[in-house]
Amino acid sequence: MMEYRYKIKPLAQRKIRSFYYNVAKKYRHTYSKWLMHKNIDDAVDAMFQIENGLLRREPTISQWAGYHMAHKGKWYFAYTIDEDIITVVDACHAQNMRD
Repeated sequence: MMEYRYKIKPLAQRKIRSFYYNVAKKYRHTYSKWLMHKNIDDAVDAMFQIENGLLRREPTISQWAGYHMAHKGKWYFAYTIDEDIITVVDACHAQNMRD
């Protein structure tokens, strides 16, 4: 089994953080900061399972053409592989996965 190194682009991190930040703003009386941080951590942790438990798929949205795609739970990730380096270039929550 190949040992991969991971690079996460700022856009992918920003999409996850902003999604959960907006959820926290909208549901401020029922969605705790603790849960927001846990959800962010879980989504970021999922990126490190790409090609190591998460199956490679063909992208389902046109702006990810040319990338590989993987998903875990409600998050989808676009990434490239260059030898032993996986670069996660974008992330998208399932409810936003449309062209």
